[in-house]
Amino acid sequence: MAIKTILLMAQTLDGKIAKHSDHFPDWTGKADKRLFVEVTKAAGVLIMGSKTFDTIGKPLPGRKNVVMSRDPRRISRWDNLVYTDLAPRDLLSALASEGYRQVVIAGGTRINTIFMRAGLIDELVVTITPMIFGTGIALFEEGIEAKLALKDFKRLDEERVCLTYRVIDRIGDD
Repeated sequence: MAIKTILLMAQTLDGKIAKHSDHFPDWTGKADKRLFVEVTKAAGVLIMGSKTFDTIGKPLPGRKNVVMSRDPRRISRWDNLVYTDLAPRDLLSALASEGYRQVVIAGGTRINTIFMRAGLIDELVVTITPMIFGTGIALFEEGIEAKLALKDFKRLDEERVCLTYRVIDRIGDD
């Protein structure tokens, strides 16, 4: 069974997903938060890196939280949180065998990049928030290029838009 992989991010107009690695995402707005809950609960599982999880501080309810980490000392004390050191393709296979049909990649930059480099992201759902950080953390690390096709766009509120792109082809270093 194939599993659909959606990268779900909010970013500023200058393309930043955070000011720094422990920047709490309280700047994205209520409409983006509602979208995040809707998309991640519909998928049933979200994948994030350990820095992203540490910034949030606890698993998000109502869905399986998968934290990618190479630290074997990390052990979950929650039923809906698992730590894994599986490679992205192996992780998606394991989740598909559990019956998941969609997963959401919820950051950060390193996890986004790992999945994109492996050619595993099918869609990008990006909320544009009307802010400019000037400096900060980008959606991907350098070296990632992709051809995308606009699938949908919608206004989330008076200030934010959501763009959904299908990945046509990933270009870049391997």
